[in-house]
Amino acid sequence: MSITHAPAPSPSNGVHAALPADAPDHERVLITRGPRSGLTIIVAVHSTALGQALGGARVWHYEHWTDALADALRLSQAMTLKNAAAGLARGGGKSVVCIPAGEALDEARRHDAMLDLGDAVESLGGAYMTAEDVGTSAELMSVVHERTEYVCGLPADEGGVGEPADATAAGVHAGILATLDHVFGTREVAGRHFVIAGLGQVGGRLARALAAGGARLTVTDVHEGKRALADELGAEWVSPADAHRVEADLFVPCGLGGVLTPEVVQELRVRAVVGAANNQLAERDVARMLRGRGIAWAPDFVVNAGGVVYLDLASAPGIGQDELDRRIAGIGDVVGAVHRDADAAGITTLEAAERLAAARLEAAR
Repeated sequence: MSITHAPAPSPSNGVHAALPADAPDHERVLITRGPRSGLTIIVAVHSTALGQALGGARVWHYEHWTDALADALRLSQAMTLKNAAAGLARGGGKSVVCIPAGEALDEARRHDAMLDLGDAVESLGGAYMTAEDVGTSAELMSVVHERTEYVCGLPADEGGVGEPADATAAGVHAGILATLDHVFGTREVAGRHFVIAGLGQVGGRLARALAAGGARLTVTDVHEGKRALADELGAEWVSPADAHRVEADLFVPCGLGGVLTPEVVQELRVRAVVGAANNQLAERDVARMLRGRGIAWAPDFVVNAGGVVYLDLASAPGIGQDELDRRIAGIGDVVGAVHRDADAAGITTLEAAERLAAARLEAAR
C-alpha cells in the first residue's frame, strides 16, 4: 500500500482523533489539502484486482480529518466487496471531502472542492473512477469532470447516465423481496409492516414503492421536512431514536452507517433487516448477534449494489434497459443465495457474502 499525504487541518479544540488501529490493506490512499477549497480530500483505492476501482465521492462533516480517513478506508473496502459480489469487473475505491465540524460550504467553496477532488482523482492515473454519493450529485460530478475524465454519473443533458438512485432503490427492493421469501416463504409485500429509517433519495423511493405494493409503513428521518412524505403515503412517523424499537416485519435502514450497534440489535423487534445504508454493522460481531436473535440480515454491500451496477453498465456499448433491469433484479437472487448459504453452513450472512466476493476476487487473481 502507498499512502501520500499533505498537512491536514487540526480541530479547533486541539484534540486529534485516533487513526485506525489496524493497518489498512489498501493499494493506495491519497490524503491532500485542496488548494482552492482548503479542505482535506481523501481518495482510498482498496483493490484493482477485478479492474479499475469504482466508488462514489462523499462530502460530509467530520470532527477530525482522521475520522474522514477511517470512513474512506471502510467505505472503499466495502466497495471492493460490493463490486465483486455484484459480478462487476471493477475494483473498490471511495473518496471523501472532509468538512470540519461547525463549518458550512457555500456554493463557491463547494464548487472549488469538486475541482480539487477532480485533481486528486486525476493524480491517480485512472486507478479510480469516482461518482456521486452522500453530499454530491450528478451536477457536482460535472464540475469534477472539468479536471478529470475518471468520473461517471454525469447529468443526462451532458451525455452522462445521471444519478443512480432509481437503480439503487430497485436493487434494495429486490433484496427485500428475496428476504421476505426466505423468512416468510412469500414475496408478497401487501400487509407487511416496514420501518424505514431515512427518507433520502433511496429511502424515499423505497417508501413509495412499498406503499404502492400495499405495505404498512412506519418511517423516520433526521430532517423534519420529510414528514410531508410520510403524510402523503399515510405512514406513521416516529423519532429517529425510536425507529428500531417498533415491532414490525422488516427494519429498513437507509441513512448513514453504523446504525446496527449491539444495543440496537438487542432492541430490534423485527424478523429481518434489509436496507440501503452502507456499513450498517457498528462492528463485525453484530452479524453474529443478529443471527443469534433469529433476525435475517441482508448484507448492505450486496443489497445496495444497484447504483454501482447502473453506473458501470449504463454507458457500456450494447447494454440496453432490459439488460440493466435484469442485472439489477438479479441482486435479489444474490441476496437469496447468501441467506441460504449462511443457513446451510451455520455462518452469518456477512461471512457468506464475503465468501462470495472473495471467491470472485481470488478467481481474478
